[in-house]
Amino acid sequence: MKELIKNTEQKMEKTVSVLKSDYASVRAGRANPMVLDKILVDYYGVPTAINQMAVVSVPEARLLQIQPYDATSLKAIEKAIQSSDLGINPQNDGRVIRLTFPQLTEERRKELSKDVSKMAENSKVAVRSVRRDAMEKLKAMKKNSEITEDDQKKGEDEIQKLTDRFCKVIDSVADEKTKEILSI
Repeated sequence: MKELIKNTEQKMEKTVSVLKSDYASVRAGRANPMVLDKILVDYYGVPTAINQMAVVSVPEARLLQIQPYDATSLKAIEKAIQSSDLGINPQNDGRVIRLTFPQLTEERRKELSKDVSKMAENSKVAVRSVRRDAMEKLKAMKKNSEITEDDQKKGEDEIQKLTDRFCKVIDSVADEKTKEILSI
């Protein structure tokens, strides 16, 4: 039973870490190299992440600079950024690509905060799904006489406490990201 609870906790932690990485890719007005993580460039027929084929730096608060290791890939990177949903037009000077992040409008901030809330809610659903799976396993263990009814109740209580704890963590991470978006 301890193994089941430990696995349940690990799955819930994984859900929170996925949420944090998703939030890192949300464009919040200041330049963040992680916004490029989901953009793949067709590099000699292989979809490749930009950070694997270029140095991405942040010389200023609203500027990302991409300097490819291979200068011939400059056009491919530019094309991938233009066709992405990033909404920023890259500036290519022949050696580096610069992405200038505009100031977010009030409307766009509200839109982004709604997206943040949706991501948080999806994460909570995932945590509850992990809880449901764990509860079903406990019931199966009880049915197979692997654990007693008291052990089942203790396990269910522990799993519920884990669920509550991780839902609070998700809420606090979402609040933090929302404040970041609205305060810029």
